[in-house]
Amino acid sequence: MGFEQDWGQARSAAADQAAMRLNSGAPPGPLLPGTGDFASTPAEKKAAANTIENDLEPSTKKAADHADEASDGAVKAFGGWSTAAGLKKVQETWDRQVTGLMGRLASEKTALRGTSNLFLRNDISTGDGFSILKPSPDSKLNGL
Repeated sequence: MGFEQDWGQARSAAADQAAMRLNSGAPPGPLLPGTGDFASTPAEKKAAANTIENDLEPSTKKAADHADEASDGAVKAFGGWSTAAGLKKVQETWDRQVTGLMGRLASEKTALRGTSNLFLRNDISTGDGFSILKPSPDSKLNGL
């Protein structure tokens, strides 16, 4: 058997295996077809937002401050060496990453708290839209 035949068989076998894996199970995610239910309730969203505010944000800030203190000490200890400049650069990168993480946590917390209000406003708006479509009492559509 030549290279082209071997290669063709290997490609075909790989494609068959990939197709079987892709078609083998239920899709992951919070909304499975037919369930009509979200992954969490408003109470769970509120609890998650509170966890971010009361646990994750303070812990992240504390860890960042601890790392800054340790890095400052190391930079001072290696003063005058190239290592100090390298540590300072790493510390600056770390601080930018922590700032980005803190911003992300804050935006996720805000989004979790705002989601319930968004759904409520959407439901009210949809209901108002149906009330506009109701026929008036003297409409010829009444009684059909």
